[in-house]
Amino acid sequence: METEIKNITKLVSIYARVSTGRQENEKTIETQLMAVNEFIKKNNYTFVQEYKDDGWSGDNLVRPDLDRLRVDANKKRWEAVVIYDPDRLARRGAWQEVVIEELKEKGIDVLFTTIPPPKNDEEMIMYKMRGVFTEYERMKIKERFRLGKIRKAREGHIVGNEPPYGYIYIPEKKNEHGDREHGYYVINETEANVVRMIFSWVANEKLTMRSVVRRLCELGIKPRESKKGTWNTSTLSTMLKRKTYIGEGHYLRSYAVIPENPFKKEIYKKIKKSSRKLRPETEWIKIPTPVIIDKELFEKASKIIKENYALCQRNRRNEYLLAGKIYCTCGRRRAGEGPQRGKHLYYRCTDRVYSFPLPRKCYEGGIEARSLDKLIWENIVKLMTSPELIEKEAEKWITNKNDVTKIVDISADQINKEIEKLKKEESRYVMAYGAEAISLDQLKERTAEIKERISSLRGQILYLDQQEKRLKEVSLPSRDYLKDLCQEAKNMLKCLNLGFEIKQKIIRELVDKVMGNQKEVSVEGYLPIDQNYYVEYKTINRNRRLAKCG
Repeated sequence: METEIKNITKLVSIYARVSTGRQENEKTIETQLMAVNEFIKKNNYTFVQEYKDDGWSGDNLVRPDLDRLRVDANKKRWEAVVIYDPDRLARRGAWQEVVIEELKEKGIDVLFTTIPPPKNDEEMIMYKMRGVFTEYERMKIKERFRLGKIRKAREGHIVGNEPPYGYIYIPEKKNEHGDREHGYYVINETEANVVRMIFSWVANEKLTMRSVVRRLCELGIKPRESKKGTWNTSTLSTMLKRKTYIGEGHYLRSYAVIPENPFKKEIYKKIKKSSRKLRPETEWIKIPTPVIIDKELFEKASKIIKENYALCQRNRRNEYLLAGKIYCTCGRRRAGEGPQRGKHLYYRCTDRVYSFPLPRKCYEGGIEARSLDKLIWENIVKLMTSPELIEKEAEKWITNKNDVTKIVDISADQINKEIEKLKKEESRYVMAYGAEAISLDQLKERTAEIKERISSLRGQILYLDQQEKRLKEVSLPSRDYLKDLCQEAKNMLKCLNLGFEIKQKIIRELVDKVMGNQKEVSVEGYLPIDQNYYVEYKTINRNRRLAKCG
């Protein structure tokens, strides 16, 4: 038995990361894994699991496989994680310390193939200082690159090697005399002809973006890069605004920012600053480029684009009572306008818009808007003026409130655990500052976000406590109270001249979601009957025949 125990080797996992698509393509992650595997073999460790983040920046600590590694560390599947170099774990020294300390608390060792683990306090300090100097050097290199690009642009040379549609980039090289020649654009005649056609269609035929997309599909012309293999209206809009085609390329025209209202709410993002903002035109650096179209055609197309936008039927506002609240059974929103310029209005599934120009996935028909608006409004009025219906829903809600209270308690416990984790993370930064691994400004910067998150979580706990208290104190209103409330609602509805805007405001206050198709529609929302009481209501089974004009 003793012999078996001696033969057991340390169980280890591997973590590797590359930060760019170029590194990924050049297989540098395979180079890391090769070095790590040699290290494991040399030390007679037992490999258990591999974690790889391809194309993820070290400036971003939220990475899918790194998160998976940190979660799996709780399961004790392995005793150590082997990483090629500290930079592969994180670019910033403080972030390295955060992850290493977290894993150590779970009994997991972190081993690097390029440097041995520190054996005493002196070696630990040297390790931290190495990280600080590496980070400083990286920032200096980044600044030198930035200044070099600005100088290159001011001298009239192309910055970047990704040319716009219609051009080919000729990379820089050394000539026969040994002098370096900067990269430049040359016209790709095949793509340039497509660019000229697009500008001509818009300027002379006054085609809209969607019409241009449709015509390109009919002609079998595909974009240079696209997951769908079809053109997007946003791509065409950018193309038609690009002055590069008239010989006026620009550098520093825009800068990257974190999107305020992103379309995709993704947990993991390789690029945080995925949106862009225009700089003042005085900051732009002009770079001469080969001319594909003349300035007159460019300006004419720009004018037509503005006119098309102003006259676009989709920008006209019609009276949709359920706008922003109604969904199709497929999960997409319903929106849009019916034929004959507003004579017949429909709530139509937006799948046809997002799938264009490819075939749509949802074939649910449109719901006649005026009929549905009238039906929903009548049911809401009926509920607000019927004490019997309100009492029935209130009884149902009171019966289920204990289950809601349990959910509130569980949510509060989870938030408290998250606060404790953030406090530990904050203390690690303080320790890093005490060890002079980070400056005071860096400490303030990195703990400010943590404090803000803790404050936000405490606010959520306060809200949950208030909600729990309200749930415990709530009781069924008396029949007389409900009769008085409904009578008051009737009087108000009779006295008020309820136009569309007032009705829509009431709908937006009461209705959370409307979902359905031509046969059935369900409504979810809350009707307040007092400051402390809320009643959930749901209407189903629209049971209507199809509209003839549909």
